[in-house]
Amino acid sequence: MKNAIITILVTIVLAGVGYYVLTMPDRRTTTEKIGDAIHELPQGVDKAARQLDDRTPADKIGDQLKDASEKAKETAP
Repeated sequence: MKNAIITILVTIVLAGVGYYVLTMPDRRTTTEKIGDAIHELPQGVDKAARQLDDRTPADKIGDQLKDASEKAKETAP
C-alpha cells in the first residue's frame, strides 16, 4: 500500500514537471529570434517565419514532428 501511494505521488509530480516544461514561455530575445529565423531561411520562408513567433517547447516538438512526416512523405517511394 505504501509503495502504491509513493508511485502515485511520483507520477503526479513527474506529470506536473512535464507539463511545466512543455508549456514554458519562449524566453528568447528578439535578436535571438531573428538569428534563428535567418538560420532557418534555407529550409523555407515559412519555417523561418515560425522562429519569429513565441512558441512553447511543445510547439517546437510539434513542428519537428510535422517536418519529419513531410520529409518522410517526400522520400517515400
